[in-house]
Amino acid sequence: MAQEPGPPGIRGAETPAERAPATPALVELSDLAALKALAQPRRQRVLQHLTLHGPATSATLARALGLNTGSTSYHLRELARYGFVEETGAETATTGAGAGVAEGDAATGTGAERAPGHGRERWWRAVPGDRRFPPRSRQSAEMRHVMDELNHHAYAADLELFEQLQRDSAETGPWADAFPYSRGTIRLTPPELRVFFEEYIALLNRYKRAEAETPAGARTVLTRFLAFPAPLIDADADADADAESDAESDAGAGVGGAGREVALAHPVDAAPGHNRKETEPS
Repeated sequence: MAQEPGPPGIRGAETPAERAPATPALVELSDLAALKALAQPRRQRVLQHLTLHGPATSATLARALGLNTGSTSYHLRELARYGFVEETGAETATTGAGAGVAEGDAATGTGAERAPGHGRERWWRAVPGDRRFPPRSRQSAEMRHVMDELNHHAYAADLELFEQLQRDSAETGPWADAFPYSRGTIRLTPPELRVFFEEYIALLNRYKRAEAETPAGARTVLTRFLAFPAPLIDADADADADAESDAESDAGAGVGGAGREVALAHPVDAAPGHNRKETEPS
């Protein structure tokens, strides 16, 4: 992530609320093969571990996830093929969360993965970025199936971790209360919902900062955003159907059979929103 502007000596003086949000390049994941690679449950676990704990080797991941190094090496290569992870230098990795971990797979007795032709360990990190899934209206039937599987595993893992940390945490002090959550309802149009979502992303990016600018006592905090329209009751559904019927009748006047097609091309369909996959480490 880019460093904040400003002369040396006062960098980091701004509070996150005063800082202009960083704007990482938006990448839409429309490649079905990449989505299938990401939807694999073990790869999701590998990616989550790298995101939360920083760079690691295949042996570190194997011990942490209860797998063997052959499995983690394979999944790392598949994730790297589609740009979700990448190799990082050992000198960089040892400054992160994985520093100081002795290598060697306790389950298999094998040593750490080595780079071909080199006597060094291969460290991997999650590649930061703003990755978004195609809106559901543009997903094929096969892509929807893959997305449903991906979301099912991701949501289940998030909820399990949240409940586990609340139940088993031995935290004391301020971090013992660091479990804020909110459930609410608002009435929005689809365009307003897209604006709401982008404002949330901008707020999230405003609080992201380089390691050198992170204050003492800061920790990685997991953030999740989930919004969906409430199911329509019968009266609402009838009202929507009547409104659509009236719109079709108005649009059809004087244009013959073309009216129905025009009426169905709502402005919201022209610029659908995105789903988002957060993969940028704090």
